[in-house]
Amino acid sequence: MRLLPHPACPRSQISGVEAAIIDSHPNWLTLRWRIEGAAGLAVPPFAGKGRADGLWQTTCFELFVQAGGEAGYCEFNLSPSERWAAYDFTDYREGMADREVPRDPTCTLRRGGSLVIFDAAIPRGALPALPWRFGLSAVIEEQGAMKSYWALAHPPEKPDFHDPACFAGVLPAREAS
Repeated sequence: MRLLPHPACPRSQISGVEAAIIDSHPNWLTLRWRIEGAAGLAVPPFAGKGRADGLWQTTCFELFVQAGGEAGYCEFNLSPSERWAAYDFTDYREGMADREVPRDPTCTLRRGGSLVIFDAAIPRGALPALPWRFGLSAVIEEQGAMKSYWALAHPPEKPDFHDPACFAGVLPAREAS
């Protein structure tokens, strides 16, 4: 899925960002982001696996999930530093609490010239049951502290990945075999 940059935020060299759910294994959900024109990408330093807040303040990859017709949703922040965060919200930016995650997600960044691939796997036990409305997004920081905000869709005024407009993806319930 091609992510769109928010028009209110400039980008320097980034020419495109794509995101995908690449595997929906019974134990893990595997995601991939592909950044083109990323020679100047600012990558946070390695910090090792563990929960951390504020990851969105630099290059960070995010998944937002809203199960069924519920008002609440969950947010996963995944960093190239290998740090991660998971939150529950009862409604739009309300009732924020840490979300239980049975084990650390995995985060792997690979660089090749001006192409960057970021893979992440989230334990299935941390995710709500299908069906979902979801948003895949990325905060991309380039050298010089220039940030751009990428998502499947955006609200018009300013970047806000929590906005319902960003939950543009749909993942249906699995059919019984």
